[in-house]
Amino acid sequence: MRDFSWKYFAMTGDVDAYLLYREAGESMVTADDTAAEEEQVYDEEAN
Repeated sequence: MRDFSWKYFAMTGDVDAYLLYREAGESMVTADDTAAEEEQVYDEEAN
């Protein structure tokens, strides 16, 4: 979805497509951070 919204923005200049691109990127970072935090908690509980 992120690639599509960037390509659409690049071709049309549509601001909504750019905002969707940025939102998708932020959600990916948030998901990675959440997964790392959960893994850390799991490791602490295992010890």
